[in-house]
Amino acid sequence: MKEELRRSLTLYGLVMIAVGSTIGSGIFRTPGKIALEVHQPEYVVALWVLGGIVALTGALTLAEMGSMFPGAGGLYVYLREAYGDGMGFLYGWFILFVSTSGSIAALAVVCSEHLLYLGGIGRDSGMVMPLAVFLIIFLTVVNLFGVQIGEWIANIFTGAKLVGLAAIILAGWFFANQGVPAANEASVFAHTPPENLSSALAVAFIGVLWSYGGWHHVSFMAGEAKDPQRTVPRAMMTGAAIVTLVYVLANLAYMRMLPIEQLANSRTVAADAMSGVFPGAGYLMAFLIALSTFGTTGIYCMTAPRIYYAMAKDGVFFPKLAEIHPKWRTPVWAILAQSAWALFLLAFWGTFENLIEYVTFMDWLAMMMVGTTIFIFRKKKPDMERGYKTLGYPVTPVVFVAICLWFVLFNIIGSREKAAAGLVVAVAGWLAYQFFFRHQKAAKRPEAE
Repeated sequence: MKEELRRSLTLYGLVMIAVGSTIGSGIFRTPGKIALEVHQPEYVVALWVLGGIVALTGALTLAEMGSMFPGAGGLYVYLREAYGDGMGFLYGWFILFVSTSGSIAALAVVCSEHLLYLGGIGRDSGMVMPLAVFLIIFLTVVNLFGVQIGEWIANIFTGAKLVGLAAIILAGWFFANQGVPAANEASVFAHTPPENLSSALAVAFIGVLWSYGGWHHVSFMAGEAKDPQRTVPRAMMTGAAIVTLVYVLANLAYMRMLPIEQLANSRTVAADAMSGVFPGAGYLMAFLIALSTFGTTGIYCMTAPRIYYAMAKDGVFFPKLAEIHPKWRTPVWAILAQSAWALFLLAFWGTFENLIEYVTFMDWLAMMMVGTTIFIFRKKKPDMERGYKTLGYPVTPVVFVAICLWFVLFNIIGSREKAAAGLVVAVAGWLAYQFFFRHQKAAKRPEAE
């Protein structure tokens, strides 16, 4: 008997996966960089609101496809059904070789840095890389033993990070620094717009989109969800809404506790903001960030391998990745392949900044393409059963695709090195499909029939 994935994920578990896979390092690490680029508080808030619009319109759009295709694979399935096997394959290829593996490596670096901080060991000690390697291996092993263990990690660590962010938000509103408005008013920095505002906004938006990426990972788990036509769309929309609210409120709290110039020069925003409220905040925030990134890394190790599993079952990826462990009922080879590549990227790129630039461009290029599939399905599959229809169609998906397109074009015109590396990987994927995987699919088809 052929082993199948076990359907055990509840709506609550799926929402925790959506939120937990989004809230990782970004909200703690990128606000300072964003303020440094755009200078003025109004622009900072506007960018985080714009990121929320991207997440919400994207979730509203993708939720319709989630109700149409409730099996394992998520966005890969949407692209395959809309554009054919080749496009679906490219999505899975870049998820493995760029997006999720790169995110796992980046998150492991941040988690390691903050664990070492808690232990009184500096980032320059040479221990960051070995500890990041250990974390990836540990979370890989944990996820091999069953989806319920991964769900437990998602529930516990997502709950913990939300409690921590709630503390930051409450501190910002009840213990605001009364000197912030005067400091901002006197600041030359706050009243000097960047030389090239459009370029500054686009560069700052890299950090925003990195922070908002991840809520769609819940679609990868549809094959293990209970009542997926109902729970997967709801989890995507609920998760995106929670993240947007938390991010906007957290940034408003940061700016109530820190003058904009101090915020712009901070690389440990949460610790710097909370240090004015009570002693020891640096250690508390380091602990929170370590929890947050550990939980998100674990979720990524769990979710994306379900794409490679679905692709291999379709005959368009390495056949070994379709194997399910007879006892643990998990796609063990898919999980191991992803973690092995994450370890390679960790060694190759080395730093958090390099890794997120490598990931973000290709991630949102793919999200833009997924967003366009709704127009194809509305035209080609108008009578297909839908448990949910996109609110505000066609305006909602148009807004989502347009913002993604603006971001992608900026990165192409800017000729960013890491974005170019992602495109090289995409070209390699296209060649692999044309010369190997397409023929593998053709060879398998007669057997299936």
